[in-house]
Parts: sequence; structure tokens; C-alpha cells
Amino acid sequence: MSVLRIHRYIIKEITIPALLSLLIFTCVLLMGKIPKIAELIINKGVPAGDIFQLFSYLLPTFLTITIPLSFLLGILLAFGRLSADSEFIALKASGISLYNLVKPVFVLAIFFSLLTAWITISIEPASKAAFRTNLFQIASSSISISVKPGVFNDKFKGIVLHTRGIDKNSKIMQDIFISDERKGKTPATITAQQGRFISNQDQYSLTLRLSNGNIHRQPAIGENTTYQTISFTNYDINLDLGNKSKKRRRVGGELSWTELNLEIDKASSNKTRRYYQVEKYGRIVIAFAPIVLLLVGIPLGLQSHRSGKGSGFAMALVVFLAYYILLNLANTIAEKGVLPAAVILWLPNFCFLLGGFWCLHSTAVEKPLRIILFSQWLIRQLRSRTNKTGEDS
Repeated sequence: MSVLRIHRYIIKEITIPALLSLLIFTCVLLMGKIPKIAELIINKGVPAGDIFQLFSYLLPTFLTITIPLSFLLGILLAFGRLSADSEFIALKASGISLYNLVKPVFVLAIFFSLLTAWITISIEPASKAAFRTNLFQIASSSISISVKPGVFNDKFKGIVLHTRGIDKNSKIMQDIFISDERKGKTPATITAQQGRFISNQDQYSLTLRLSNGNIHRQPAIGENTTYQTISFTNYDINLDLGNKSKKRRRVGGELSWTELNLEIDKASSNKTRRYYQVEKYGRIVIAFAPIVLLLVGIPLGLQSHRSGKGSGFAMALVVFLAYYILLNLANTIAEKGVLPAAVILWLPNFCFLLGGFWCLHSTAVEKPLRIILFSQWLIRQLRSRTNKTGEDS
């Protein structure tokens, strides 16, 4: 059997379970958002097409997590099967070393790393910005739809709105009455001939623009001010949408690569500069996850097959969880300014590279890994205790 054919065989063995895992993991993460999305459909009457669009905007954020995890699981399952079926021993007897088997996996790792980098640097920021804008549009349109003629509407904090009628085409409200109690001590009663909602997607704000009306203010008891009446041609009321309107500036995750660099250059404080630097270097670091994890996945896959069929899945979750915890820890330290972001964020990758090279070398010289021996002992202990509990019952 030629080396090239063996390489193609290994690539196939990794790719199929990796793609299936990618589909499953991504669907599981998307299902976690279903309750909130269902609320939009049931309570807000949002069309199914808009909901599908929201899901598509969420997808890139989940892929930055599921792509490295799925690739790691594909490696563990593929090499675990090679070891369980004694194919790895046959390959070694044919003169093919472990380092030779790493080559096709490294090619796959580069592909998945480039894919992850493309998503984190270009696709994910744009999708986050689009998700936020789309969600604001849905909130704005649902509010406009919820206003019914002849019904007092109190969806806005401190404001009760009533309109006699609404034009179906232009969405302009007629004969408007508003009770405005936002200022507390000086409540206002507003009447207007017409009004309509205006949404600002850049500022994520919703404004009620009134035309041809009057404002009546009744002073509080004990104050010396007189009753006020103000006539207006146009009058804007900025409406409170709750959490959706409090954060008007785009966060770092929504900025493109060029915008991130501009924000770093013009940052007025070290804290702000660190915030954008953490976002910038974090996108690069996570893109190298497939390359880093392959060095750990190959030796663990070859030595963990005796733990059972589910060991590959469990091992992938444990290894990736440890890697993700280290990334978040480095992220927190970098935001505190203890060490430069460009240094601290690379430490998880550096630690996994050193550990991966050590595990790979130990496997190449047929030296058992202690972590595998410990996990196998732990599984045996759990099984024995489970069997004893079943017999006692």
C-alpha cells in the first residue's frame, strides 16, 4: 500500500466523523436559542423567514467553537479505531512511523484553521452586527404592530399611548393621546393630529414623531409654577426599548479587522486599548486551535481505545473544555492588564503545543501516557462500583 493511499485513507477516516460532529454540535448549540426564538414567534408574531435569518446570523459564532471541537473528535475517533483494529500496528510493521501519519492530519488542520480564521476575522463580526440590527428591526416592527386603534398601549416605560386610527399603508396614526409620566413630578398630556414611529438602526433607537399638537403640563402640588400649554408642529419622543437600546455603540465583537485596528490606534485610555487588543488577538488565537489540538488528539486517540467506544467523545469534550477554560482565563488576565494581550493570549496554545509534542513523542516511542492510565483506572473503578451497587440492590 502506497503512502499517499494511506494518507487519503486517514483523511477520510477523520473527515467523515468530524463533519457529522460539526453538524450535531452546531445543531445542539442552536437548539439552546430555540426558547427565545419561539417567544418572538408566539408573542411578537415574527415571520418564520425572519427567524431563519436570525439563526443564520448566529451560526458563525457557534462555528468558531464547533469546528475545532469536531476536528478533535474526528482525530480521536479515527486514530482510536486504527489502534483498536490493530491497523496502527500493521502500519508500523510496514515501516510507516507515527510522524508520517501526522502529515495528512496536519494538512487537514491547516484547512480547518484557515476556515476558522476566515470566520473569526471576517464572517463572525459581520454576522453579529447583522444579528443585532435584525433583532432591533424585529423589536421596532413588533412594537408598531402591537399598537391597536382605540386601545391604550403601555408597552413603553412611563408612557401610555392611544390613537383613534392607523393608516394601513403609511402606518401613520391619527388623533393621538399620550400620557407622559417619565419626568415624575411634572407629568405631561400630549395630543397630536398625527404620529409615526421612526427607527434609527445606527443608534438602535426608536422615536415617536408627532405632528400638529399640544403639550399640557400640570405642576405638582406645592410648586409655584403655572399650568403650561405648548403648541408644536413636530415633536419627537425617544422611546425606551429596555435592554435593546441601552447599548448604542457597537461592541468589539461586531467590528471588522480594520475597524478594530482604528479603535486601538485612537483609544483614549489603556483600558479601552486593552479591550480591543484582546478582541483582536483572540480572533487569531482561536484560529490556531485545530493545529494545536491535533498534537494532543493523535496520541490520546491511539492510547485511549481500551476505555470504551464513548471514550473518544468524552476525551474530546474534556480536552476542549480544558483548552477553552485556559483561553477564557488568559482573556480575563489580558483584560486586567497584568500582561500584554499579545503575550498572555498565546499561552494556552503554547502550553498545548508543548504537551502535544510530549504526548506525540511518548506515543511514537511506545511509552504509555499517565493521563490515559489514570482515566482507564478511574473508569474501571466507576464500573466496579456501579456493578456492586446493582448487585446489592
